[in-house]
Amino acid sequence: MYGFDGIIGNEHIKNHFKKAIEKNRISHAYIIDGEKGMGKMMMAKAFAMTLLCENEDDGKRPCLKCRSCIQAMSDNSPDIIYLNPDKPSVMSIEYVRENLINDIMIRPYSYKYKIYIVNNADMMNSSAQNAILKTIEEPPGYGIIMLLTSNMGRMLTTVRSRCIKLSMEPLDREKIKEYLMNNEHLVSYQADVAAAFAAGNLGRAKKLSTSEDFANMLQEIITLLKYIKDMPAYEVVAAVKRAEEYKFQYEDYLDILILWFRDVLLYKACQDANQILFKDEISIIDKYARDVSYNGVEEILNAIYKAKIRLKANVNFDIAIEMLYLTIRENLI
Repeated sequence: MYGFDGIIGNEHIKNHFKKAIEKNRISHAYIIDGEKGMGKMMMAKAFAMTLLCENEDDGKRPCLKCRSCIQAMSDNSPDIIYLNPDKPSVMSIEYVRENLINDIMIRPYSYKYKIYIVNNADMMNSSAQNAILKTIEEPPGYGIIMLLTSNMGRMLTTVRSRCIKLSMEPLDREKIKEYLMNNEHLVSYQADVAAAFAAGNLGRAKKLSTSEDFANMLQEIITLLKYIKDMPAYEVVAAVKRAEEYKFQYEDYLDILILWFRDVLLYKACQDANQILFKDEISIIDKYARDVSYNGVEEILNAIYKAKIRLKANVNFDIAIEMLYLTIRENLI
């Protein structure tokens, strides 16, 4: 779906834009902030499409039928300009000057507004931000600049102070689960796991739900946890060697373990299978709940967090994971 109706959650931003259009109080500069995958681009496109829609009935905008909407849906609107350089580490002043500062002085081709959607705007260097500042302060009446950021703190204070700032909020886990089941056709258990990992980020949930690497990593870990108690040390070492395949996804790898042992702790406390994430593995979760003391679970979780810190500090992956699994074994009764 296109337009605001196709966006789940973040009603505060949708309502802000709808009211701005309804009351004709459009700002010339916005910052939409939120981590990658949270829908900043969808939100900006929905606003642009609604603003340029040719339907005169505000309640039916965007109509998805007029020439403007059709152009916007195919990213071919002459008056919606995207600044989205490939994999930018820094967005230079030359790029911004050519594609925005100079271009905005040309009047709209077809519609009332000319809208610039700047993806990864926080990658603009200070020179580019200072250059864009004058345009934000004194834009032509038809110009609208939308800066999409994953880290608003990287934007100059002078730029931030001249923009309407809107922050994307994490989605409710149940909403993400429902979306994955209805749109990605995941079964309840798979949707639960992806939603839990997404931490409110629908884009990340969708990516995880279709990732073969993630599915393989999940199965590898669960299999190891099932048998680790009875494994001789050399088999644990072999399992660690296999885990090296995921060393560039170590945060996801360790987050699976965190969620597993949180399930163990929860089930140990309440004995309610409906409360846990890994419902399909209830027999193993139940065994862990009986085999590990409360102090043991706490020690294991602390070991996982320590492994995260070590890996961020570039400690050898094999060593960090081997120490972690030995801690898990030591705490199994």
